[in-house]
Amino acid sequence: MTAQNRNKLWIWIGSIFGVLILVLSFGAMFLSARWKPILSEKIKEGVYNGSSHLYTIDFKSINLNVITGSLALREVTLKANPSVYDSLKKKSLAPAHVFDIKLKKLQITRASILTAYFKKRLDINAIILDRPSINVAFNQVPKPIKDSREEKSLYEQISKTFKSARVHAIKIIDADFTYVKTGAPKKTRNVIKHLDINVKDFLLDSLSGNDTSRFYYTKDISFEIAGYKSATKDKMYSMKVDTIKGSTSSKKVSIKGLKLIPLYDELAFSRKYNVQKDRYNLNFNDIEFEGMDFAGFNTDEKIHARAVTIGPAQVEVFMSRESPPPPGLDKGQNYPHLALKKLNTPIIIDTVKLNQVDVKYSEYNPASKKTGSVNFKSLKGTIINVTNDSLRLTKNNHALANLNTLLMGSGKMNIKINFNLTDRNGSFSYSGNLNAFNMKNLNPLAIALGLVEIESGNIQQLNFKANGNLRTASGSMDMLYSNLKVKLLSDNIDGEGTKEKGFLSLLANAILIKDANPSKGEAPRRAIMSSTRLNSGSFFNLMWKTVFVGIKDIVGVGIVPEKNPVKQQKEIAKKIRKQKRADRREARKAKREKN
Repeated sequence: MTAQNRNKLWIWIGSIFGVLILVLSFGAMFLSARWKPILSEKIKEGVYNGSSHLYTIDFKSINLNVITGSLALREVTLKANPSVYDSLKKKSLAPAHVFDIKLKKLQITRASILTAYFKKRLDINAIILDRPSINVAFNQVPKPIKDSREEKSLYEQISKTFKSARVHAIKIIDADFTYVKTGAPKKTRNVIKHLDINVKDFLLDSLSGNDTSRFYYTKDISFEIAGYKSATKDKMYSMKVDTIKGSTSSKKVSIKGLKLIPLYDELAFSRKYNVQKDRYNLNFNDIEFEGMDFAGFNTDEKIHARAVTIGPAQVEVFMSRESPPPPGLDKGQNYPHLALKKLNTPIIIDTVKLNQVDVKYSEYNPASKKTGSVNFKSLKGTIINVTNDSLRLTKNNHALANLNTLLMGSGKMNIKINFNLTDRNGSFSYSGNLNAFNMKNLNPLAIALGLVEIESGNIQQLNFKANGNLRTASGSMDMLYSNLKVKLLSDNIDGEGTKEKGFLSLLANAILIKDANPSKGEAPRRAIMSSTRLNSGSFFNLMWKTVFVGIKDIVGVGIVPEKNPVKQQKEIAKKIRKQKRADRREARKAKREKN
């Protein structure tokens, strides 16, 4: 074959392919034009009928490519009909969640259009929603009434149109998500930015509804929220979350970098209020839910998990005694088990695991003008049966905490707490022990808050146990120690600094304080401890105060009456007001002299 003949052959082959491409292109254009209105109608009809007439979908335009099997809907809106929802609610058929979705573009790729049209089988590679606005409203609805005469499965509702529907992937990218809880006594609204959702292998056919390996007809639904940040309503804190991830197939939710950051320093924060207000500084590196019941959360907004692991984490709480407690305040209502009972959300957590949690409580004492702190380092342990679910409580109404920590970073301490989850009086019991401990480590707390400096003292063993409720706690204590010596300090109300009360310190060490237990030639002393909680005192304040009463009794100062904290607060407030008036007078005098 000559070169000229070969060129003619290639021209002939190219012409044939060109004609075929033109025919296919014109055919595709013809089919697209013909099928656009049909497909538009089928989409709207499928959404309307598939949702029991609850939802309608609308879009500005539809672009169809038969050859590639791609479809794009533009200016899409999905809305629920309120009257239909009310009708379904009366029949106990209404879903708990109602959606309102808007997006610029909905992309469908590699859809087998011919298969869908001729064989009634819908097969789509991917559905992509890019940067949609999704509004979800949660409503408390009655449980669905199972009546085979009225209720049809989702497959039965689409079976007249399609024999099966499969979407290999559904992707929601960078969504704005708003969640509104309308059925609660107080309406709540949460807004989330930058939400990604990935749905894997959605299959709707005659068998998938009974496939236990699927969650709502899918193999997996995973989500991720990155870089969440907001300010609290009172503008006193900033809340940040690095990432929140979850997966229905693994039944896990992972939260990383959850922080509640106060926007003011400790005293500046407290002085924004006219009453006492706790200041929190929280940093949770990791929180992980395992064995999460996503179906229960979706239908009943119930949180049920096999385990929740918290930590590493840092928890800091600060309070200033400069201001009085809020009028009518009773912190007893914030007992952990009573607060759990009052939550509107049903909670069942089989086990809470604490791992490397550092807890620090600080308090500013205007009498010493110092901040005292107590810290518990590397807190570990478990809390069993954390629940407010009424059915679960009939089987087991106790939560058990078993915790280990390092008191002031050095003393190994074990604490066990038994919470009665159904008692209206908030009853609980607790016990604990502390191994070898240098009592001088308590000076950051004792000097500022107790106006006592511990010069020396070593605990060999401390054991305590007590029963408590909303008002009181009482029990017993054994403490073996040696070489205890203290200094008594004056207050610093007048700004002259805390000073040692030398003579009183000498008397206290010589007469009142017993430097060891057991004393030479005597049996070890045991303390009977009891304490009454003030309204401004918290759950942990009552626990600590009761233990402190036992310590005081064993070291020999139990006979010294405690100052009435309410009366002491009033005296301190009076002195502070007097000092502020004097400061203002000095400022006015200095201004006059300057002028």
